[in-house]
Amino acid sequence: MAADNNYSLGPVPSAARKGVLSLTMVMLGLTFFSASMWTGGTLGTGLPFNDFFLAVLIGNLLLGIYTSFLGYIGASSGLSTHLLARYSFGLKGSWLPSLILGGTQVGWFGVGVAMFALPVQKATGIDTTILIAVAGLAMTATVYFGIKALMILSAIAVPAIALLGGYSVLEAVDSVGGIEGLQAITPKEPLDFSVALALVVGSFISAGTLTADFVRFGRSPKAAVIVTMVAFFIGNSLMFIFGAAGSAATGQSDISEVMMMQGLLIPAIIVLGLNIWTTNDNALYASGLGFANITGWSSKHLAVANGIIGTLCALWLYNNFVGWLTFLSAAIPPIGGIIIADFLRHRERYKDFANAEFATVNWAAIAGVAIGIAAGHFLPGIVPLNAVIGGALSYLILDALQARLAKPAQAV
Repeated sequence: MAADNNYSLGPVPSAARKGVLSLTMVMLGLTFFSASMWTGGTLGTGLPFNDFFLAVLIGNLLLGIYTSFLGYIGASSGLSTHLLARYSFGLKGSWLPSLILGGTQVGWFGVGVAMFALPVQKATGIDTTILIAVAGLAMTATVYFGIKALMILSAIAVPAIALLGGYSVLEAVDSVGGIEGLQAITPKEPLDFSVALALVVGSFISAGTLTADFVRFGRSPKAAVIVTMVAFFIGNSLMFIFGAAGSAATGQSDISEVMMMQGLLIPAIIVLGLNIWTTNDNALYASGLGFANITGWSSKHLAVANGIIGTLCALWLYNNFVGWLTFLSAAIPPIGGIIIADFLRHRERYKDFANAEFATVNWAAIAGVAIGIAAGHFLPGIVPLNAVIGGALSYLILDALQARLAKPAQAV
């Protein structure tokens, strides 16, 4: 265990905990992602000015609250999402959330690689296959060094994206008459407000459910909550604003494409590369932890293998992005809801992981995921929020019923 600096199969010790600034950079690196700008562009062209900001702020507040619960649990226990899942899902039952969450992060990694390669190919003429191979291997190489590499990369990327992207957006907005010009734009294809909220929350619910993987390195639960809220409420909102402003001014939601249209080719490639690199390394890191929980193997070696797979499948994943996002919005949230519900109900169990006893499979949690997915799909309202609440409530009811039924059998 001492050689495992990812602490993939146990809690992060006090000596390995990190400060607020370092973790904030890592989490902002996670949320600074082109996919959020894409969704921001959709919202910006589908909602009036004031409704856009309302949808983004409410959606990211909900996302921030959800992820802050998971961040608090991660920092207080020192455990990754996948080890936390052992308490509610059981030792082998936790393989289900690890497979779903780890698999989706490999998918996001592949999508990210293609999102870098395709616009750079268009701008420079370099072969797409070469760009995918170089970008995928470079991103995979850095994740081998764990959380320290994520911190260094994020410390470079986050200020660069914020400064260069902010400058580009201000120039783009000024070109259409400033804020007044944006306010005057009328959506040609209006978007329903509840759909907009679902897009905001659903766009980052997958990575958000893995918040504990990163902020478990926090020195206190309070610090983890602050870091998480800054990343998801402020950082993610900034990406939506970048996307909406760029889309309204130029028709392009990705800030790197806006910069290319402004003649800022080199800064655009730098911003695009750093933007995707930080999020992709976080996704790959989390995927390694997930598959380590299933196999017991080294998470850094698994992360490298996942990076190679994601690189090879990059174009296919990119072409199926919309379907992937739809799947994530319904399938991922119940897992986080169940972890939160179990922690609130059995908080004392989480204090001593080394001596904890786990069921092999807790079928109440497995059923809770299915019910949460159904709640998100069939109930009116915000799909991801319905899925979180549906999964959490059904788990609490089924787990209590399961425990009650087990008592007479134990008495006999």
